[in-house]
Amino acid sequence: MARNSCRIERFRLKPGETIAGKYKIIELLGAGWEGEVYLVKELRTNVARTAKLFFPHRNPADRTLKAYARKLHTLRQCPIVIQYHTLDDFEFKGRRISALISEYVEGELLSFFLKHQKGGKMSPFQGIHLLHSLTRGIESIHAAKEYHGDLHLQNIIVQRFGLGFELKVLDMFHWGAASRENYQHDICDLIRVFYDVLGGAKTYSRQPQEVKAICCGLKRSLITKKFRNASQLRNHIETMEWSKC
Repeated sequence: MARNSCRIERFRLKPGETIAGKYKIIELLGAGWEGEVYLVKELRTNVARTAKLFFPHRNPADRTLKAYARKLHTLRQCPIVIQYHTLDDFEFKGRRISALISEYVEGELLSFFLKHQKGGKMSPFQGIHLLHSLTRGIESIHAAKEYHGDLHLQNIIVQRFGLGFELKVLDMFHWGAASRENYQHDICDLIRVFYDVLGGAKTYSRQPQEVKAICCGLKRSLITKKFRNASQLRNHIETMEWSKC
């Protein structure tokens, strides 16, 4: 098999390497189905950026990358969405690799944030504040007639927290035009994140009824019937009365 026809499953770029003659690799931030994400610095400005490098077989004719770039551009007014900058490309093992360059957001993944919390989880009071911030962000995405498609602990960045949370979301999927099913999928994912940050199955039976009234036992049919859109979930959070925290 010719060298340039081999499927690329990993890049494994090392700190100090350069790509596209413009960006120095600082560190690997994460990897997924579509490619790998690196923290880079622009050589000419020394400004930190994020570079998402796409595996060629997941990005035929740059269709995945272009869809992702258009989605980020459409959502540029949504505070929870990372800002897109430009596209670039470089050669890797004889193949042209496409890169999406976006802003670098300081903070830590929610999955790592939880490790610093007592017992590796949040209290219901913390969790409901996180869910409220996340729901407001997803509500703004849905208002722009877009969706996320793959929310989980590993693609939510916690920037700041206190009375509320400042969050950013990563790795939005592209399953075609937004639909009711896409929106419902996001709502179920929102509630699954809430369930997970409170400790998941290990703690669910001990959670207050207010938590269970939101989680609905993670039954999709109950969740989508109770919360038909993100606005209804946000309104429920804002008007609910707590008997126990």
